[in-house]
Amino acid sequence: MRRLNRKKTLNLMKELDAFPKVPESYVETSASGGTVSLIAFTTIAFLTIMEFMVYQDTWMKYEYEVDKDFTSKLRINIDITVAMRCQYVGADVLDLAETMVASADGLIYEPVIFDLSPQQKEWQRVLQLIQSRLQEEHSLQDVIFKSAFKSASTALPPREDNSLQSPDACRIHGHLYVNKVAGNFHITVGKAIPHPRGHAHLAALVSHDSYNFSHRIDHLSFGELIPGIINPLDGTEKIASDHNQMFQYFITVVPTKLHTYKISAETHQFSVTERERVINHAAGSHGVSGIFMKYDISSLMVTVTEEHMPFWQFLVRLCGIIGGIFSTTGILHGFGRFVAEIIFCRFRLGSHRSTSVPLPDGHTSNHLPLITDNSMH
Repeated sequence: MRRLNRKKTLNLMKELDAFPKVPESYVETSASGGTVSLIAFTTIAFLTIMEFMVYQDTWMKYEYEVDKDFTSKLRINIDITVAMRCQYVGADVLDLAETMVASADGLIYEPVIFDLSPQQKEWQRVLQLIQSRLQEEHSLQDVIFKSAFKSASTALPPREDNSLQSPDACRIHGHLYVNKVAGNFHITVGKAIPHPRGHAHLAALVSHDSYNFSHRIDHLSFGELIPGIINPLDGTEKIASDHNQMFQYFITVVPTKLHTYKISAETHQFSVTERERVINHAAGSHGVSGIFMKYDISSLMVTVTEEHMPFWQFLVRLCGIIGGIFSTTGILHGFGRFVAEIIFCRFRLGSHRSTSVPLPDGHTSNHLPLITDNSMH
């Protein structure tokens, strides 16, 4: 009984076979078919390797939503070098929401040499080259996101020449916490003076001839400090052409949540527009000499997520490649054989055309002579 049940099951499975086998004696092979098969197998192998490389790669997905967080503080990371002595300059933030000066106690004033050493100049050149490529190819930003915390530090390397030159510039670096509203971070002449009615700097004791707001922005970012992320103003250097000159940076800050397979952080991206002009009250160009960074917070928040192709999708694409190439090459091979047979058949018919047979009355006959028994002997 068990054997009968096995035979019935085996026969049922044979009837359900959707891939019937053709005996080898019925299979016809040809050189053209072998050539097409070799091309098909080579193409399948190449596309399979390429598809596997695509499967291993990841991409960044961008999602946008309204930022509902208004109560938290915004961190500003600053590293700027100004070509003036530290006792002549002051930096602070004017909060436009509360019309008051935010405390700038988190900033460090360090006397340094403005001119860079050879190694630092090479670092700045490479950073500026990266910035130019980022402006031309925005897709490179995805590569920077994926390499965060893995790439080399983007901070300015220390001097290696041990120069004995006296410091002629002031490096202002550190971080500040401000409200998530529009504000103005600025560096100008004189230290900031707390004033109940507004905002003032003690600049009367500084001579106009010592004004020099040539500056270098080694780093400026908003939010959590993430090593490896390059911001739009990193590596920027401006040389003042006049003592009374104003440099303005109009910045739009976009809150960003970054989720990759390596990190998960809350940071901020920003875009910037630059402007500079000489202060000349006689010519109608009014203002205050200094460096002004006016920032505004976007109401939208961007969520950047690193995604990977699912394995089932990789299998579907792989099956589509294999099946599609087999079907396409089979159709092309069959069509080629059909065209070749038509051409060869016409060639053979042309070679077997009838020859002219002379008749006794001087006419010719184009018909083939009949084959008789006498002619066969």
